[in-house]
Amino acid sequence: MKGLLRWESVLFVLLALVAVVGSAATGGSFLTGRGAFNVGSDLAVMALIAMPLTLVIVAAEIDLSVASVLGLSSALIGALWNAGWPLEAILPFVIVVGAVCGAINGFLVTKLGLPSLAVTIGSLALYRGLAFVVLGDQAVADFPESYTQFGTNPVPGTWIPYPILLFAVLAVVFGLLLHATTFGRAVFAIGANEEAARFSGIRVKRIKFILFVLTGAVAALAGIVYTLRFASARADNGTGLELEVVTAVLLGGVSIFGGRGTIGGVILAALVLGGLTDALILDDIATEVVKLVTGILLLASVFAPAVTKRLTRGTP
Repeated sequence: MKGLLRWESVLFVLLALVAVVGSAATGGSFLTGRGAFNVGSDLAVMALIAMPLTLVIVAAEIDLSVASVLGLSSALIGALWNAGWPLEAILPFVIVVGAVCGAINGFLVTKLGLPSLAVTIGSLALYRGLAFVVLGDQAVADFPESYTQFGTNPVPGTWIPYPILLFAVLAVVFGLLLHATTFGRAVFAIGANEEAARFSGIRVKRIKFILFVLTGAVAALAGIVYTLRFASARADNGTGLELEVVTAVLLGGVSIFGGRGTIGGVILAALVLGGLTDALILDDIATEVVKLVTGILLLASVFAPAVTKRLTRGTP
């Protein structure tokens, strides 16, 4: 009975329902190879950012600037490409810039003791503003096909998008980091009781700083994926994406108060959210309705795991 009440089990059932209902609503196209490719391509960016953000929230912090870092990354790609830089130099450079953005957030939170919610709301506006300073409102779309194909074409002989392979690698890395290392145990300890963790000898500030740097770097990596996916660098790329990312993490069973959550749950939640969103779009549902559903899921993700946990505790 406890296994049935595990939040991951609930998410698996939801995923199956999304697949069945989505297939029925779209005339069967949802479960085809092309449909799976579209779902994978659309959710890859959100799922990538959700991996490091999971660790941040488990540590009882938040980073709402991730979508703006993505936009800044995309704007830098366009601006540097126009300036004559080769993509081989641009791509690692923007990841470093993303890490620096995360380091700024981490410094303000860990060294100055400012609340991460307020800090990252501020940096959300700051980094998005910097993106428009860097590139303006123009779009850069003349990237070589040898690069854009990784965002628009599947792996040869399959319907698997290249970004999903990247996501799978990061999911394994962050899964092992959180669930199979001393670092991960320290993250859980910080989220459960920061003061007790500090008295236990855990370097709380250093660990939190590292988490913000990782989140910034991966958000910039997601900006690269986003730019290649749509073959267009714009300062407004990814606007509003932070809502979807936070929804995926919380829907995955990660406690907003920290100290609890799994990478596996977040992966399932990302699939549920991505599949549901794609099904609604394929069924010609208005964008406003899609946002409404996302908001409902975000609210449900706060309440439902807590209720499930209580039921599990009360089950023999």
